[in-house]
Amino acid sequence: MYIYRPDDVILGMPRADLRVLPYPAIVVARDLTPVDTASVDRRNVLAFVTEQGSTTNHTAILAQTLGIPAVVGLGTALASIDEQTCLGIDGAAGSVVLDPTPEERAVLEEHARALAVEQEHLSQYKDREAVLGNGKRIEVSANIGGPGDVATALQFGANGVGLYRTEFLFLDRDSPPSEEEQVEAYRSVLTAFGSKPVIIRTLDIGGDKRIPYLHLPPETNPYLGVRATRLGLRRPTLFKTQLRAILRASTAGTARIMYPMIAIAEEIEQANLLLQSVRDELDAEGAAYDHDLQVGIMIEIPSAALDAERLADRVDFFSIGTNDLTQYTFAADRTNRDLNYLYQPLHPAVLSLIHMAIEAAHTHGKWVGVCGELAGDPRAIPVLIDMGIDELSMSSAKIPRAKQIILSL
Repeated sequence: MYIYRPDDVILGMPRADLRVLPYPAIVVARDLTPVDTASVDRRNVLAFVTEQGSTTNHTAILAQTLGIPAVVGLGTALASIDEQTCLGIDGAAGSVVLDPTPEERAVLEEHARALAVEQEHLSQYKDREAVLGNGKRIEVSANIGGPGDVATALQFGANGVGLYRTEFLFLDRDSPPSEEEQVEAYRSVLTAFGSKPVIIRTLDIGGDKRIPYLHLPPETNPYLGVRATRLGLRRPTLFKTQLRAILRASTAGTARIMYPMIAIAEEIEQANLLLQSVRDELDAEGAAYDHDLQVGIMIEIPSAALDAERLADRVDFFSIGTNDLTQYTFAADRTNRDLNYLYQPLHPAVLSLIHMAIEAAHTHGKWVGVCGELAGDPRAIPVLIDMGIDELSMSSAKIPRAKQIILSL
């Protein structure tokens, strides 16, 4: 096991560097930032265990994307362990066993074997088209954090990328990525997926994702502050550089742009004005790009769902981010384990907002996807399909089960 506590030194050892671990290990930490999780040594991290957080924070979500078991929000239960402690991790059950007995080991191993058998069974669905009995085809796509996730997404049968989290290109560095660096990253993903659509979300920074080199002033409540598109509109040079990179890369495949954290129609209009200025610049330079590239928004703030009729006229598609939509509906921090009881994405209040967004989009001839964790939840998939959803995007490993469920409807 590797004890990771970035604010101090444990057992006389220097601060751990999760990018390069000396041996295969379970990483135990008070908490992990999105940077920590995204940059881990994938060869040697066997599992994550954290004292803080919840099943809907970015550690848990990114661990799913990476295919690494994670148990989060255990409180101080593991405070006294050291690197010699043996841990048994059951990521599916969310349990941790300290120094498991032979009997407990046998149970954990049996669970692992059962999971492997189930995954083998589900693999028959990964390359099938998810078509309903009425003939409607549901796009089942992958959420990715960058080029390193492409192989896994394709392995599990993704019909495209429903959420490309570009912020990880901006994290864990001293300056923003250049336009050329971004073009290379986006182009590599688009090339790998060919004609399959890749939805590239513009920079979503704020909340629990901080970038020191941007010198953002501290905020009392950063989850409700200057983040995502709000930040892009206040840092137009940063925003335009990314938009230029996406457009330039768009010739390599089927790119789509998605603005996060949209609250009102005026934000779409301001973002589109910047996008048009970038198009004008590229036209003047004679640069090639996809002139028919679709532009959409995330519906993750209740005001956007409630005003979806007006917003639908200004975009090509909606993608519903159910993680934040649920958080903001109940005014409850989704990373706070003490408020887990309020994180209810299938609550009638949340479902009503989702239904409003779908109905408004379809009325205006636009398509709608879901890219939050609800998209891969077996309980939720039939509900979303019944509402008329067109696309579901999730952690790659969940795709085969999602297709199985859709084909059974």
